[in-house]
Amino acid sequence: MNIGLGAIPMTFSLIDRFMTQGTLSDPKGIPDPTFSLPGTLNWMRALALLVKNNGIDRASMKTLCSSVQKGTLTDQAANTSFEQLLMSLHHLASLKAIGTLPKKMDPARSAIVTWYYGIYHAASAMIASQDGSFQDNHGETANSWDRQFNGRPFVPSPFSYRVTTLVKKDMEAEIAGLRGTNTFNLNIEPMDVNQAFGACMSYLQGSANWRREYIEDEVKRRELAKAGLDNFRTKAAQQIRDARLKGKSYGFVHQAFRYRGKANYREALFITYGHHVETMLDCFHSDLFVVLEGFLCMAGSFCARRIGKDLWNGFHDDLTVHTPLLVKPNEIWDKL
Repeated sequence: MNIGLGAIPMTFSLIDRFMTQGTLSDPKGIPDPTFSLPGTLNWMRALALLVKNNGIDRASMKTLCSSVQKGTLTDQAANTSFEQLLMSLHHLASLKAIGTLPKKMDPARSAIVTWYYGIYHAASAMIASQDGSFQDNHGETANSWDRQFNGRPFVPSPFSYRVTTLVKKDMEAEIAGLRGTNTFNLNIEPMDVNQAFGACMSYLQGSANWRREYIEDEVKRRELAKAGLDNFRTKAAQQIRDARLKGKSYGFVHQAFRYRGKANYREALFITYGHHVETMLDCFHSDLFVVLEGFLCMAGSFCARRIGKDLWNGFHDDLTVHTPLLVKPNEIWDKL
């Protein structure tokens, strides 16, 4: 029966309407949010398990960064590192405050955004300390961090997981090489480090494929259209596509950027709709905190070595006196 605009059906279901009728941004219908939420939570659970298992904290990162050489930084570059570290520390303190709230569901979407910006600012601090630059968009920040810090001995797993190409067959071969015989994925909540590693490999592959498909759509609209082609069936079209995908690495900050999109851009039902959601969030806010804490310990320890003892210790002392956040600087970074 056609009930017409504004009429009220006998049984109104927002999830049914969104999935069957779609929205302006998803005219073919949204994906089922009951499948997207577990993967979102399970990746963060996996990261937290690996951060804890690998002992990523201020003491271990101070040791790992002990071979990093002092840089020749301008005052503005050093100040940018300080600025970005303080921004990240504030986001970490925000996550700690969020974790004290009585309902986990209410701040969950905002918590994901807070977590991402903590990662973003910490990565920006590392870049400024390494080469004295500051990127003006999130994609370039992810690219710069991955380019400059991949394979470095002071970047522990899970922050080191990456692929070096988005060409489908080559990327899948890299994932297979990293994964080995591990068959665990994001569909179940990881309970140990083996399951956590498998979940991280699945998220890396899914995220890399998501980025590959985005670039392929761009290639269809631009390069292929200009060449009079409309799909990748021909060898010529495949060569155009692979030229764009080859050498496009995809690392941890890229994955974090995509994760933010789940909160900022996914339809409204995600992490919001259904009484079951609250029961699924028991570990979520603490996992977000653990992962950002580990990343920020790494970032600060690296920046300390690049900036040097005198300036770093002055920064540390100044924050200790003047920044009464829930998370204290000496909980995350040591002085030199």
